[in-house]
Amino acid sequence: MVSLTPHRVVVLALDGVYPFELGIPNRVFGVADGRYEILTCSVDGFPVRSQADFGIAVGRDAAVLETADTVVIPPCDIAPYLAGEPPRSVTDALTRIRPGARIVSLCSAAAVLAATGMLAGRPATTHWSVTDQFRRVFPELRLDPNVLWVDDGDVLTSAGATAGIDLCLHLVRADYGSEVANMVARRCVVAPWRDGGQAQFIEQPIPPTTSTGTATARQWALARLHLPLTLAELAEQARMSHRTFARRFRDEVGVSPGRWLIQQRVFQARELLESTDLPIDRIASEVGFATGTSLRQHLHEAIGVSPIAYRRNFRQARRDKLLRPAEPGYVPAGRRPSEPSNCSPQR
Repeated sequence: MVSLTPHRVVVLALDGVYPFELGIPNRVFGVADGRYEILTCSVDGFPVRSQADFGIAVGRDAAVLETADTVVIPPCDIAPYLAGEPPRSVTDALTRIRPGARIVSLCSAAAVLAATGMLAGRPATTHWSVTDQFRRVFPELRLDPNVLWVDDGDVLTSAGATAGIDLCLHLVRADYGSEVANMVARRCVVAPWRDGGQAQFIEQPIPPTTSTGTATARQWALARLHLPLTLAELAEQARMSHRTFARRFRDEVGVSPGRWLIQQRVFQARELLESTDLPIDRIASEVGFATGTSLRQHLHEAIGVSPIAYRRNFRQARRDKLLRPAEPGYVPAGRRPSEPSNCSPQR
C-alpha cells in the first residue's frame, strides 16, 4: 500500500489576529491521522499582536508559504485593508504563494485577499457585519453575505467563527472523502456537515435555553431519511404545532425543514457514492429520494454533477492523492478535484 504524502497547510498569522480562528486549522486538520502537516508563520517570523490581551509567538516567516499546498489566513485587524492600504510586507508575503496552492480566508480575512487583488471578480463571502464596508471598498467583489462559505476552486472564503470550521471540514471532505471528514468532526465534537449555501445567522434571536428546540426531531429524522418524512411528523417529534416548528427550525438551522431534509439526503448519497458500488437507484432509495432521477436532480442542484460523474471524480482524486510526487500520474496536493464549486445558496 502506498503511503500518504501529507498535505501541507500553512497558516499566516497577521497583526491583530483572532486567536480562536487562528487555532481552527490546527484543530481540524491536525486530527486527520497525519494526512496534513500544519505550519504557522508570520510575515517576518516575529510575534504578532492578537485581538486578545496576549501576543502570538510563531517560529517561521513567510518563506514557508512557498512550500504550502493550502494557505489559510485567519481574521485580523482589517482596518488597513478596508482603507486600501495593505501593508507592503503582507503584499510581498502573499506573492510567495506558489501557483496551484489553495488560498483560504476565514471570516473577515477576506479583506486581505480583496485588498491585494486576489478576489477580483470572484464570488466570496465574509462576516455579515462587514458586508456594507466590503461592498463600498471592493465593488468588484461578487460578495454573497448570506452563505457560510464559498468554494471558488483555488480560493475559498468563509463567514464568521464556526463557519471556518465548516470550511475546513469541507476541505477535508474534498481531499479525503466523507468518511475521513466525519471522523475529524467526531474528534472535534462538531457537526459533520453544514452546506456552504446555508444561511448565516444574521441578528436572529437565539431561542432561550429553557425552550424546546428542534434538535430531537432532527436526530429522529436523520435515522429515518429513507422514509417519506413529513412536516407533521417532525413537528410531532418536537411536540410543536406545524407553524411553530417551521419557524423555530429556521431560527435554529437557517433553512426550512424541507430544504434541510434534501441537504441531508444529498450528503448521505455522496457518502454512499464515495464508499460503495451500489446502483444509483438503490442509493436513492437508501437516502429517501423516490427515484434515481430525483437523486440526480438534487445532486446536480447541490454540486453541479451527476452521481456517476461524482463517483468517478471522487475516486480519481483519491487515487491521485495516494501517489507519491516521484510516481507517474502524481497530481500536486494543491490541485482541486474536478468537482465544480459549491458557491450558490441552497434555497
